[in-house]
Amino acid sequence: MAETQNITFQWEGLDKKGSRVKGETTATSELLARAELRRQGINPTRVRKKPKSLFGGKKKIVPKDIAVFLRQMATMMEAGVPLVQAFDIVGRGHENPSMQELILAMKSDVEGGTTFSAALGKHPKYFDDLVVNLVNAGEQAGALETLLDKIATYKEKTESLKAKIKKALFYPTAVLVVAFIVTAILLIFVVPQFQDLFQGFGADLPVFTQFVIGISEFFQSYWWAIFGGLIGAVVLFKQAHLRSPGFRRWLDLMSLKIPVIGELLRKASIARFARTLSTMFAAGVPLVEAMESVAGATGNALYREATLRIRDETAAGTQLQAAMRNTALFPNMVVQMVAIGEESGALDDMLDKVADFYEEEVDNMVDSLSSLMEPMIMAFLGVVVGGLVIAMYLPIFQLGAVV
Repeated sequence: MAETQNITFQWEGLDKKGSRVKGETTATSELLARAELRRQGINPTRVRKKPKSLFGGKKKIVPKDIAVFLRQMATMMEAGVPLVQAFDIVGRGHENPSMQELILAMKSDVEGGTTFSAALGKHPKYFDDLVVNLVNAGEQAGALETLLDKIATYKEKTESLKAKIKKALFYPTAVLVVAFIVTAILLIFVVPQFQDLFQGFGADLPVFTQFVIGISEFFQSYWWAIFGGLIGAVVLFKQAHLRSPGFRRWLDLMSLKIPVIGELLRKASIARFARTLSTMFAAGVPLVEAMESVAGATGNALYREATLRIRDETAAGTQLQAAMRNTALFPNMVVQMVAIGEESGALDDMLDKVADFYEEEVDNMVDSLSSLMEPMIMAFLGVVVGGLVIAMYLPIFQLGAVV
């Protein structure tokens, strides 16, 4: 039997004080929407389906929406608001209709007797095993509001870190794409105009000019193959990254060897490792069990494999700091702080400090990289575009010198 879809309704009505109120709610039918409003003490005067957007339907749920939702729920729980009421307040106040539907669907599950963690687990696309397990640990320990605060902080920090990495990688990529497009336009449309002009000179063209004209002729003849090949390469790359674990592993290993970028990715992986392990450990999750989630959160195959080796060694009785040192992937400072945390019984606090330090390092590296890349990119564009301009005007300059 097909699952009944929730529908978003817009309503107007009168509250218990007789004041006019309006809002949105989700239900499987208008009759159930009216019944839900009456249960809340609202006398509905008008209920209708929310019209669809003219610009392509529902807004997509992004990781930032999930992070904001978890922070709002943590705030509500810390303020003593009951769980179902917190779902209702957060859900109805969300600007994204898709997120609103998701929250209200989970609210219905919780109202029906489902635990918070189980309600989250029904939506694995948005809530991974790590979040579900942490919420479950909070429910079992009777400290849900404390764990929600830690989870919200974890999601905010990890999303912020991802945004910084994307910023560092997007800028040079975007400039290279723009440079290629500008160069292609010059070679296909501008250089041929000069070529027609040069044919009337009756003299040999400079070697550099002949070279640029040769490239231009190649672009004019095979532009479809060049652009098609580039698009095909991008599609092939995405499919290989999506479907081939071996390719992803090779790409992760190669990315760590890129100057500057590799160091940035290495520090980001260490920050994710420390932040995730700190959150899991603070939630009371056993160290060996936590390592499975930590491995998936590192974001790099080399560190993922190293984390699984650490799990196996700690399960065999090795101390965490010794297992980390054996991988040769963690700086001595990190290992020493973990050792201090193990000896003092404050491992989660020490891992938090490590995560804070490396997140700040990533932030500083992104800012430095942006400052360093700007003059390099300007120089690159100047050489490419300036070289084409010089190649086209060089025969004219030589002809003027002869005259």
